[in-house]
Amino acid sequence: MKILYHHRTASKDGQAVHIEEMIAALRAQGHEVRVVAPAVSADGQMGANVGWVHRLRSALPKALYELLELTYSLVAYRRLAQAAREFQPDVLYERYNLFLLAGVMLKRRFGIPLLLEVNAPLVFERCQHSGGLALPWLARWAEGLAWRSADYVLPVTRVLAAHVTAYGVPDVRIRVIPNGINRAHFAVAPAPTFAKAQRGLGGKLVLGFTGFVREWHGVDRVIRWMATPAAPGNVHLVIVGDGPVRGELEALAQQMGLQDRVTFTGVIHRDQVPDWVAAFDIALQPAVVPYASPLKLMEYLVLGKAIIAPRTPNLCEVLSDGENSLLFDADASDAFEHALSQLCADDVLREKLGVGAHATIDRLDLTWDGNARRVAGLAASLADAARQQRSA
Repeated sequence: MKILYHHRTASKDGQAVHIEEMIAALRAQGHEVRVVAPAVSADGQMGANVGWVHRLRSALPKALYELLELTYSLVAYRRLAQAAREFQPDVLYERYNLFLLAGVMLKRRFGIPLLLEVNAPLVFERCQHSGGLALPWLARWAEGLAWRSADYVLPVTRVLAAHVTAYGVPDVRIRVIPNGINRAHFAVAPAPTFAKAQRGLGGKLVLGFTGFVREWHGVDRVIRWMATPAAPGNVHLVIVGDGPVRGELEALAQQMGLQDRVTFTGVIHRDQVPDWVAAFDIALQPAVVPYASPLKLMEYLVLGKAIIAPRTPNLCEVLSDGENSLLFDADASDAFEHALSQLCADDVLREKLGVGAHATIDRLDLTWDGNARRVAGLAASLADAARQQRSA
């Protein structure tokens, strides 16, 4: 297959991991992939962001910035059209972004089938978590147009698929493809005992969290719990990554006399992530947005970690209480802390959940290779249909 891959992502975080892994998996399976995207530094650092985007957003009136986002579709379309003429792709694979309609324009102009990957309902997300929208009507129009125009929409969870359906996309044009994992990348991870010793954590019961930590993640609850009698004295918290609440969490640990029992790695290269996760005894997913397929969850699963997570519909698409995770009621005030106490005190349960977690990757085929096969299958069916239509 000849696949034209388009995205507007300008950050080196979990989004970049998804993009890079999907492209690599498609190419490894013999497909030719041409990428059209913003030029960004390939530093590979976890949690790093492109600062100029944030500076531009803060400097401009919100409505003007949103209109510029929409206008960017024309710039992207010209680049896509040039690539399409040169490359003659069988299919266009686009990562959805708000106000990005270049893929729709290319499909309509050239008749190239469109696969649209959707990782979040961005109108909802921008209204809830990013300061709101000045032109919500325009955003809803753009989101609906993009989703309805695609030949297949590929949301990462069934919960997210319901958002897509609400815009009038028929179920037959929706295929749920969760995030995955690169087995080879994590196969080099050391044994837990060795990983702990390398980081001065020998003899510790390590609680771990990976990613860009934000206030709503609730990591402060872990630190507060560590200061209670319910927490074993050898518990140590490791946060692999960085985030806007790092300073607050460090201050909280200092205030509670736990500064020597909390480690922040800061921004690290993604190649170092497996070594850190290998040291975890308990992997933390304290909170989650209701439609996400968290990348950190796949990292925890592939390394066979005992996972604590809220019992939300999107996570229950992958996790089963008592089998590959210990799930808690997110609406109960002390359920998370109770789950922490229970799992810290039960090494047999931790072992059982870890075995179940590792088996989940194979059982559900939660790999980038598997995702690439599914995408290529859809692309082939669309390309065949397009050829038949042209020859009719």
